[in-house]
Amino acid sequence: MNEDRERIVLTFDVGTQSSRALLINNRGKILGKGQQKHEPPYVSREPDWAEQDAEFYYAHICQSARELKKAVEEGVWERIEAVSITTIRDTVVCVDKEGVPLRPAIVWLDKRKADGGPRLSQVTRMMFKAVGMEETAKLQYKKAHCNWIMQKEPEIWEKTYQYLLLSGYLTYKLTGNMADAAAALVGRLPIDSQSRGWQRKGALTRPVFDVEPEKLCEVKESGEVLGHITAQAAEDTGLKEGLPVLASGSDKACEILGLGCTSKEKAAIGLGTTATITFNIERYLEPERFIPPYPSVIPGWYNPEIEIYRGYWLISWFKKEFAEKEVEQAKRLGVSAEELLNRRLKEIPAGCDGLLFQPYFTPNVTMPVAKGSIIGFSDQHTRIHLYRAIIEGINFALMDGMRLLEKRSGHVFEEIRLGGGGSQSDEICQITADMFGIPVKRTETYEATGIGSAMAAFVGLGEFQDYDEAQKAMVHLKDVFEPDMEQHQIYHELYRDVFQNIYGKLAPLYEKLHEIYHREK
Repeated sequence: MNEDRERIVLTFDVGTQSSRALLINNRGKILGKGQQKHEPPYVSREPDWAEQDAEFYYAHICQSARELKKAVEEGVWERIEAVSITTIRDTVVCVDKEGVPLRPAIVWLDKRKADGGPRLSQVTRMMFKAVGMEETAKLQYKKAHCNWIMQKEPEIWEKTYQYLLLSGYLTYKLTGNMADAAAALVGRLPIDSQSRGWQRKGALTRPVFDVEPEKLCEVKESGEVLGHITAQAAEDTGLKEGLPVLASGSDKACEILGLGCTSKEKAAIGLGTTATITFNIERYLEPERFIPPYPSVIPGWYNPEIEIYRGYWLISWFKKEFAEKEVEQAKRLGVSAEELLNRRLKEIPAGCDGLLFQPYFTPNVTMPVAKGSIIGFSDQHTRIHLYRAIIEGINFALMDGMRLLEKRSGHVFEEIRLGGGGSQSDEICQITADMFGIPVKRTETYEATGIGSAMAAFVGLGEFQDYDEAQKAMVHLKDVFEPDMEQHQIYHELYRDVFQNIYGKLAPLYEKLHEIYHREK
């Protein structure tokens, strides 16, 4: 890297709640930001649905770019060398040959389900059953948006020319090319993580997401050119026509890089709507048996990931159901309700006086009938106990994930890099350090996802030889939270002797609940 030469890229970061346009230089400094909130984030035409017009996202990144252009110093905008895109995962768009959406985008939060299950051969079914994955394959089939569209809207599926992830759709709107980044391929689609592309037609699990090959777009590696800004996109965004749009990856894949996790000893924990724990490793490693890792932004590397689907969404749930007082007080003080609640975390001791929370409000693929639970209530417990128990419960579940990843990889994590909304709280960062018993580190900027996407662009431009060099130049630590080992011992005993046993003890009851409430009429 030339230390004296500042280079600039523009990154579009599209989340669930907002779209952002970020001007980022080769030292990891954010020179400007334009942001447009998604109001509403999604629309529910039916219970459990979550949809949004695909054009809504494009309009919001365009508005963010135009807003940013007006705000930056004269001459900065003209120095943009490339554009990158990172978006939420598993959000899909059906388009016709002209690239026009045929229906609203189905957002990752959507919980509709297809009927039936995959058409497996007898041999495949026996293999799945033998390894205990038959129910998981059936659940994945039901949750796949493509299967629902094929069943319920066959006329839409018939007209679908390309079945795109949101990142691929926005790439098309900016460049006219239907293409996507390998590291953005995260969703219920026929993805081959090892080849960083699409599964072959005869792959063992292909019937679970049997999208026709011709409906799947071209895939490029991180840093490669997806296309160039068209005249129309230049008019819409204010960007210069002909600028290259370079592949990066999904929001989580970029976040890992933006937190500086380019070696397997660093775990990245995202305390967002979905809580996640993941890391970068240069060999194929399934986080759980038969569950593939996600493709890393680093070509040839992987991101084994454990997800807690209703992670910091639970904070929004708590705020809505139990924190009316703080919500009203926050409005008067001009601060967030979360800030007021987090200040009170210190009032409650580690372990919440025996109150433990299991955060499985939405089951995952390996625990398809799991539910949330709270145990240990007594007359001394308050709603602030419950608030801290939610935070600790999410971390206990992430500790489960960390232990599993360490066992499967054969190495031990030495530090945690924390991202997502929860990482903005000093109290939550310290609780996390105490619970895991290793240092928790926070970077200078909350925009870790944007930084990671920009790193891919700069590697593609040749500014850095590799991602290790990029993170050394662009990722800057701000805070380190050292664990209190006395507190850690309390958490260790609660985790080992209580939390780890909750699911096993309650699983038969979850099975019975599932049987009662999903009994065919």
